[in-house]
Amino acid sequence: MEASLPVKKAVIPAAGVGARFLPVTKAVPKELLPLFDKPLIQYAVEEAAASGIEEVILVTSQGKEALEGYFEGNDALERFLEQNASPDVLQGVRRLASLARVSYVRQERPLGLGHAVLTAKELVGNEPFAVILPDDVILSGRPALAQLLDARRGPTDGVVAVEEVPSHLVGSYGVIAPEPLSGGLCRVRGLVEKPAPEQAPSNLAIVGRYVLPPETFDCLERTRPGAKGEIQLTDGLALLLETRDLYACRFEGRRHDAGVPLGLLKASLAVALEREELRGPLLEAMRQVLPN
Repeated sequence: MEASLPVKKAVIPAAGVGARFLPVTKAVPKELLPLFDKPLIQYAVEEAAASGIEEVILVTSQGKEALEGYFEGNDALERFLEQNASPDVLQGVRRLASLARVSYVRQERPLGLGHAVLTAKELVGNEPFAVILPDDVILSGRPALAQLLDARRGPTDGVVAVEEVPSHLVGSYGVIAPEPLSGGLCRVRGLVEKPAPEQAPSNLAIVGRYVLPPETFDCLERTRPGAKGEIQLTDGLALLLETRDLYACRFEGRRHDAGVPLGLLKASLAVALEREELRGPLLEAMRQVLPN
C-alpha cells in the first residue's frame, strides 16, 4: 500500500447565519456560543491541532468579524490579564493564537456546504485536506479526526465519518451505501443526500468529519445545485467516487448536534460531567432544579 500524503490543512465551514439561535446570532456568531466554558469553534480547532493539522481555514461570511478575530493575539487584553488575572487565564488566552495557523476566506452567498468547502480551494491548494463541521461535537478519547486519518488506505483516498441513525432521521443526512470491511471501516459504494427512509441505502449517516483528496474541488465545481440552489458536499463526493476510493469510518466517541439549542445544552452538560471536579456539584445542581 502506497504511503498516504500527510494532511496538514483543515477547512472549517462557519458561514451560516445560525437561524436556530436567533436572535442572539444576530450579534454573536453561532460558532462563538459557549459549549460550557469554550466556544464551539475552539473545540473544532483544538481537535484539528490534536490531530496533527497545522493550518485551519475558516470559511466565514459578512457579520462574522468577531469570529475572524477570536484566534488572533490581543496585546491590550494580555497586558490587563498580566496584572489582574491568574497565570492560567493568561495562558489560556495566549494559547488560542498558537493552536494552529488560522486563515480566513469568505463565502459571499449561502450556497450550501459543498460551495463553502469549494470557497477554500485556493488556500488548500493541491493537497489532501480535512473538513470539520463545528456543529458536530464529538467527545472521544482519541480525536475523531485523528481516527479518520488513521483509517486512510492510500494517498488519494477519502474518508468520511459515519454513525448509525434511526431510520426516521436518515432524511436529515447524507447516507452511504456501504461495503463492510474490517476494523469498523466500510468502502463507500454510493451516497445519497437526505433520502426518504424507504429509499435510503443504509442507516449509516455521514457526520461532520471528512478527509478528502484535492480532486474533491474539481468534483464540487462540476456538481449541479439542488432544488434550493445549493451545492451539496455529498453530491460532490458521489462524483469523486467515479475516480477515487472513498471509505467510511465508524469512529469511537459520542457525537452531539450542537447546531440546535437543545443539542448545545446537552453537549455542555456532557462536557461538564466529564470533569471530575465538576461532576458532583453539577449533579447536585441538577437535582435542585428538577421537580420532585
